[in-house]
Amino acid sequence: MVRYTVNASILLTDRPLLERPAAAAEAGFGAVEFWWPWATAVPGDAEVDAFVRAVRDAGVQLTGLNFFAGDMPGGERGLVSQPARSQEFRDNIDVVVGIGEQLGCRGFNALYGLRVDGADVAASEEAATENLLAASAAVAAIGGTVLLEPVSGAAGYPLLTARDALDVVDRVNGAGGSAVALLADFYHLAVNGDDVAAVVEQHAAQFGHIQIADAPGRGEPGTGDLPLQEWIERSYALGYDGWVGLEYKTDAADPFVWLPREQRGAPA
Repeated sequence: MVRYTVNASILLTDRPLLERPAAAAEAGFGAVEFWWPWATAVPGDAEVDAFVRAVRDAGVQLTGLNFFAGDMPGGERGLVSQPARSQEFRDNIDVVVGIGEQLGCRGFNALYGLRVDGADVAASEEAATENLLAASAAVAAIGGTVLLEPVSGAAGYPLLTARDALDVVDRVNGAGGSAVALLADFYHLAVNGDDVAAVVEQHAAQFGHIQIADAPGRGEPGTGDLPLQEWIERSYALGYDGWVGLEYKTDAADPFVWLPREQRGAPA
């Protein structure tokens, strides 16, 4: 059975952030994931405690959490490959791991960062390797995995295809890392022109996580023309055993109307 988790940073946004885990549970889901919930890399203890309490009180599993990625509403997409912000990223690691340890979360998405105009690409890649080695060592201590995600719609983001991300995974693992894997967002891969079916066939068993939205439009499954269910089922058949993150946009009164309640995965 497919295990779905609700991305409560892009869905259920009509509710305050701390009410969204409970809203996901009310909708019949047993798991949620979030982008970084705060505007700073190191929020106050009270903010972190409130977030942890909201997830626990809702009775849902936190399956994924992003590292701090900068000003996402302002267009930033991560700090990993930006040498000038490496310390900011490193400072965020302990907070991420602390939340993961408290809530049993094991998937941590590290957005790579945009290319800075005039930046030395070699220095950017060296910073990325060092930052990912630090992050992977920290999350490995709690059984976690750092996820690398190709992204669409962000000019200057260097990871567009599965191969782009897998090259970084190979580089980090070759430098002594181990807990780094591809986040296969079928929407982003498809929009960027990747052969998603081939990616599934070649790499499904090594996926660190799957996320979905339909294309065009980034809406819920069934609003576009991607064979999402086919790709999901094939991934599981080939050895993927993780969660499928629902990371789409919708104006529907019921954002999950496409998915029968008995398939949403709330604990019995």
